[in-house]
Amino acid sequence: MTFFEPSPILVAFIFVQRFVFFEVLGLLALLRLIAGRGMARAVALITLLICGAAIFATYAPALNLQSAPGYGDIARWMAMGGGLTLPLFTSAIFAISFGLPARRWRWIDFVHLVGLLAFLGLWLATRF
Repeated sequence: MTFFEPSPILVAFIFVQRFVFFEVLGLLALLRLIAGRGMARAVALITLLICGAAIFATYAPALNLQSAPGYGDIARWMAMGGGLTLPLFTSAIFAISFGLPARRWRWIDFVHLVGLLAFLGLWLATRF
């Protein structure tokens, strides 16, 4: 590897951060929204809205939508903390449903936890 070649782990982290994390979390939130009851649905809706905004901000430059209202704020949130703040914030909101009694399909929580640990493990691997 030369000086100007990025690490494959860094490339994988950036790919997951930009094109996988919010899409998978949004899908899990959609499933919880469909199958959940009570407050679990409200938490899933908030998570789904944040994921939708993040997905929009990811693809807005390719669609020439940078002038859309709210794009700048969302893009700043996505860049904050090296790109780790918004995924962790969104994941923490979705994790609220772990303790709610009205949730169904508990496997969604397991998939969320495994995905979050994999994401954090990939981030940690970029630090070394």
